[in-house]
Amino acid sequence: MTAAEAAPTAESATPAAEPSAVAPAPGATPPRTPLVARAAAELIGTAALVAVVVGSGIQATDLTKDVGLQLLANSTATVFGLGILILLLGPVSGAHFNPVVTLAEWWTARRGGAGVTLRETAVYLPAQIVGAIAGAILADAMFGEPLVKWSTHDRSAGHLLLGEIVATAGLILLIFGLARANRLQFAPVAVASYIGAAYWFTSSTSFANPAVTIGRAFTDTFAGIAPGSVLGFIGVQLVGAVVGLALVALIFMPGRSAE
Repeated sequence: MTAAEAAPTAESATPAAEPSAVAPAPGATPPRTPLVARAAAELIGTAALVAVVVGSGIQATDLTKDVGLQLLANSTATVFGLGILILLLGPVSGAHFNPVVTLAEWWTARRGGAGVTLRETAVYLPAQIVGAIAGAILADAMFGEPLVKWSTHDRSAGHLLLGEIVATAGLILLIFGLARANRLQFAPVAVASYIGAAYWFTSSTSFANPAVTIGRAFTDTFAGIAPGSVLGFIGVQLVGAVVGLALVALIFMPGRSAE
């Protein structure tokens, strides 16, 4: 479900002696962190996020038959889990846990901003996908479910796809808007809160994350998505990322100096 990052800590910031250094963009990685450590953080973080989403969904359905209470339990666990993961792993990898966040940051860097390189992007994306699949399998294992059972939860309806565009666009707007406003220190709370709200105000319950979408296809439980719905969700998530970046450019347009 989603993705995001914490503000860099003082220990990981670029030394002041390098005046030409660019401040980290959303999710930008502290320069001293080895790429293998960042990849591990993305894999483990995404796995933990999916384990929280899937595991809390299984627990909720075991405890109550009320769908509203199930969604409340699932969203509450996700909010706390995501916030903690961003706070913990943000200083290492930027805590993307989400291919659309990584791709959006790469695009920003490509256009002259700070962010991940193409090589880093090529490492982050498979780490996130593998982590998501592992997280779903781990959650199933913890609750005695079949380790891999394709979901039968169809999510191909048009209104659900619209919900995913809205959810993903809002997530990208939030993350990159915080960066433009120099407010990334609030990312753990802000991003987790947004995802928790989007569980309820979007028809799709806000996956907003291609890696998480793929991982959730591996579990036939409350949080699952049928394999046949995965490509549609990923497609509209990419559309949502483009919309989100366009909104960032519009809303946070640089001001002009008075003549």
